Amino acid sequence: MSECNILNFHEMGLDDRILKAIAKLGWLEPTLIQERAIPLILQNKDVLVRARTGSGKTGAFAIPMIQKIINLKQTAQVQETKALVLSPSKELCNQLHKNIQELTMKCSRDVKCVDISEQVDVSVQEPLLVERPDIVVATPARALAHLKAKTLDLKSSLEIVIIDEADLVFSFGYEDDMKAVLKFLPKLYQAILASATLSEDVLSLKHLILRNPVILKLEEPAIAPVSQLAHYHILAQEDEKATILYTLLKLNLVQGKTIIFVNTVDKCYKLKLYLEQFKISTCVLNSELPAKARCHAVYQFNQGLYDVIIASDEKALETPQINSTNNRKRKRDKESGVSRGIDFQFVSNVINFDFPLDIQCYIHRAGRTARGKNQGTALSFVSLREQDLMNDVNEYLMTNLHEDDFIIKPYQFNLDEVKGFEYRAKDAWRSVLHIEIYPSNNSRIPQNYFEDNPTDLETLRHDKALYTVRIQSHLADVPDYIVPPALKKLARIEDDGDEDVRAEPITDEEYNKQYEEYKKRSKSMSERGEERWARNFNE
Repeated sequence: MSECNILNFHEMGLDDRILKAIAKLGWLEPTLIQERAIPLILQNKDVLVRARTGSGKTGAFAIPMIQKIINLKQTAQVQETKALVLSPSKELCNQLHKNIQELTMKCSRDVKCVDISEQVDVSVQEPLLVERPDIVVATPARALAHLKAKTLDLKSSLEIVIIDEADLVFSFGYEDDMKAVLKFLPKLYQAILASATLSEDVLSLKHLILRNPVILKLEEPAIAPVSQLAHYHILAQEDEKATILYTLLKLNLVQGKTIIFVNTVDKCYKLKLYLEQFKISTCVLNSELPAKARCHAVYQFNQGLYDVIIASDEKALETPQINSTNNRKRKRDKESGVSRGIDFQFVSNVINFDFPLDIQCYIHRAGRTARGKNQGTALSFVSLREQDLMNDVNEYLMTNLHEDDFIIKPYQFNLDEVKGFEYRAKDAWRSVLHIEIYPSNNSRIPQNYFEDNPTDLETLRHDKALYTVRIQSHLADVPDYIVPPALKKLARIEDDGDEDVRAEPITDEEYNKQYEEYKKRSKSMSERGEERWARNFNE
């Protein structure tokens, strides 16, 4: 369908109140998946929606769901729950609830929605369900808990079931919960599955709940095109990554809201402590934080209270962390997700401090930026041992985006030019490298405590440093003499009135020269490490 033949929202038979809410959200026209899915769902068809991250899947199922509820209310004699929306994490449920509230802002008296994903006793949430809200948002486990307790009764009233991020439902351990939930549902209902991939888990769910579904698998790349999302990499060993990150942030070479991804929870905190020494404010997000703290971190980032958030991937959390000095069990919340699904708003940059562990992980990380029709940049720090991973990702991107040229291009950065930054950075990095992290367990605080005691929230912030490191005030300033002339222009230390400069790829000759120097530097560091080990051993 050509752009001139786009089916607009006002041509879909939607209620004026929904159209007004859509307009207020600034959605000028439906995305491709919304244009295809909304009419099908309004025709009462079971639909499997497969579309990439940031393509507007939530609107694709939420808009027709609200319209169907408005239609049903015209003949309803009693108030009943008509829709159940399931999602695999508390953060996603919180986000879905917010999205639905935004879409019902003009009809909130007629269409009620509640979120029961919080891990509290069912009796605490029972008042939310007494009035039988039109839409209930929950994780499968929480929905099952209420169905068993009979605080939620859907057997005679339910019309529509929606499962968002369907490819994560089984991987988050909800297979048994889902099968149990279905026993409490009526025999006939409309079902929609929304997913970024068509994995085996999604196909299993499809057979479990869908009946003769329409499969909407849009012919689109798994990630935004290179005209919208630029990919860069910097060759760097582990101890060099910290220096480069500090330089990029302190000189404002990375502008706009930024998510920094690492592969472990510990590194989340260590990187935060490292940047704090330079008075670079950040908040952290990982599955060991209590649910309220995670939602609070996402909210603060989206509201602009922080420009930088440091997040760890769930895949790394599923791998046991070996610690020879401490065998403490790390508690992971299975109902948490970071690189998948969460709607981080207006993100300009994704920085892979640790390169992702596989291709899909890279896709989902990079998908946090360049959402909708916005521009974005994905910058990866790549060590020698991570280069094969990067090559695999690049090959996949070239195939998927139908490009002939290398996609993850080299970023113009010469570590030798920022020696002044390197001395500062290495001292700061060493000060946090061997700290053992004991994340605080704020989940012991009563659920409504901070609502009743808002001032205490400032005293016990989830994003405050869990350890204190020696802060040297002079590190927060960047003296002019340590900034190379080439970077002064980019960092706007010399105001020449030009527009912001976007990194351009270097030539093959320059890259090969840089790569050879990088290998020599890496070999030199390795040899020094072996000499130091041998010296210590002999002593």
